[in-house]
Amino acid sequence: MVDLVLLQTFRVLNDQGTVTAAARALNLSPSAVSQQLRQLARQTGVDLLEPDGRRLRLTTAGRTLLTHADRLCTQWEQARAELSRHGAQTHRTLRLAGFATSVGPLLAPVAAQLGAATPPLRVTVEEADTRSCYEKFLADRVDIALVTPLPGSPSSDDARYHLEPLLDDVLDLVVPAQHALAAEESVDLSAAAHEDWIAPHHDQSRLMRAACALAGFSPRIVHQADEWQAVLALIGHGLGVCLVPRLVPVAAAAPVAGQPSLVRLPVRGTPPPARRIHTCVRRGSAEQDVIAAGLGALRACAGRDGVE
Repeated sequence: MVDLVLLQTFRVLNDQGTVTAAARALNLSPSAVSQQLRQLARQTGVDLLEPDGRRLRLTTAGRTLLTHADRLCTQWEQARAELSRHGAQTHRTLRLAGFATSVGPLLAPVAAQLGAATPPLRVTVEEADTRSCYEKFLADRVDIALVTPLPGSPSSDDARYHLEPLLDDVLDLVVPAQHALAAEESVDLSAAAHEDWIAPHHDQSRLMRAACALAGFSPRIVHQADEWQAVLALIGHGLGVCLVPRLVPVAAAAPVAGQPSLVRLPVRGTPPPARRIHTCVRRGSAEQDVIAAGLGALRACAGRDGVE
């Protein structure tokens, strides 16, 4: 018999590429990970890994095992879903994760709602970027994550994850209140072609550049900041403009020390520029009672907040 824990370690190793990185993801020591991988090789009777520079890669037998491991883990999640309908669960805990701007408008209210339900759920929330969320799934450290599509991200047919669209987070042009465009009800993005621009963190910057390219220009990047509050501060001081998702609370950037207020301008277009947000769960787990409750609450929250 093969231990599912060993298969989990094997899947994480394939994802991370090195024993050290896999150990970090699993919160284990490298020696413990190496021991589990050797034990799995003994149980299967074949060589599963081979050196590839500083990394490890799967042998042909290893790739065969990985395919079956993904299927077995999916079947186990489905079995847990069926078993959850046969009686009360003693451990009703739901682990949520998502990127920073999803916490306030989506994850926090859902955690509060489910915690006050009857019977209550114990819900934990963790801020994590999209790439980290996928790692946490393989390490069994999260049940539902809010993620955005990124280059190289798992696709909708990935054997490990189940993705569903939750909402399109529309991007608006944000300018200082005294800006020449601030009085407009909406704008064509091309109207900002000659502005100085502020680049947000890498993933959002990619979306911004793509939207500007569709409008026929390349933004002149003058400043860069990873945190949205830093981006808004730069805009407020008249140092540039930026496309900002509606989940980002622009109103919270209150003027201080003479800093001008900000204006959010919808961008004309069908559809307008937006970032797609998905719910992600382990494949096969969506029907588990606790996870199904979390997915339903997230869908209701997204619709109720009118951000779809």
